Amino acid sequence: MKVLITGGGGFLGQKLARKLGGEPLIGDRVISAMTLADIVEPADIAAPFPVRRIAGDISDPAAVADMFADVPDVIFHLAAIVSADAEENFDKGMAVNLFGTYHILEAARAQKTTPILVYASSCAVHGGEAPEPVTDGVELNPQTSYGTQKAIGEKLVQDYSRKGFVDGRGLRLPTVSIRPGKANKAASSFMSSIFRDTLQGQVANCPVGRDYAVWHTAPRTVVRNLVHAAELDGATFGFNRNITLSGRTDTIGEMIDAMTRVAGPKAEGRITWNHDPEIETIVKGWRGHFRAKKAARLGFVSDTSFEDSVRWFLEDDIVT
Repeated sequence: MKVLITGGGGFLGQKLARKLGGEPLIGDRVISAMTLADIVEPADIAAPFPVRRIAGDISDPAAVADMFADVPDVIFHLAAIVSADAEENFDKGMAVNLFGTYHILEAARAQKTTPILVYASSCAVHGGEAPEPVTDGVELNPQTSYGTQKAIGEKLVQDYSRKGFVDGRGLRLPTVSIRPGKANKAASSFMSSIFRDTLQGQVANCPVGRDYAVWHTAPRTVVRNLVHAAELDGATFGFNRNITLSGRTDTIGEMIDAMTRVAGPKAEGRITWNHDPEIETIVKGWRGHFRAKKAARLGFVSDTSFEDSVRWFLEDDIVT
């Protein structure tokens, strides 16, 4: 079985690739080759199978065709322009998040093999008049360009699956925290930096109050759920191939308290509290409470505490 990961140079793509390199199975199928594709050539990973690493822009159909040269059986479509960047650069967001997803689906369709496609959507597809908590089946009502682009991607995955072009599974990811590496242009970036950077001895700003509620998941958990999505029989998703992924809700204050219980009080002392109205406008358009019953029924898992997320960051990703 051959695997393609778009966004294979990002933190999540790299973690997924290393997971599959160390455990080269999806269900009972053995991985025989992997392609990692990103705007910059992804880093190499250790694996018992060939790993092809290519630089390419998914907004370019020719680049996408190159990504599909090995005819993948399973596609993890993680590549995207993040939320604040998509809001600031509308054309860029449309080119990558909407038309890039279209190019991926068209390349998969051209194979005529109905590959499994796991699409990383976002809980940002919900907002506006959506209830709290958001339950399965609530209509999509995004309040940002990023959320809108992801919602359209969901509809495309749904229709391409209905037509038999792909065997799609769309996952609305919660905010992933604690993300390793450097801060990016995501509006949610502070939801990692106030933990990651402060645990590494640096100052980080929180632009919202301690009472802001976050629907979140740890990197280890989301990687586990991405693999699980590819292992499921597509028919188990029913008529709607897009689901809200399992997660948990904590306020920023509760998450900081969890960090303090694990790592002591020094990190919290490095958090500044300078209000940022632009970031706050974006993130307050997202919902913080979800009831993901369908995901739980399908075997997707959520974290039991944010303390685990802190411990896993200290084990897996901290830079000292």
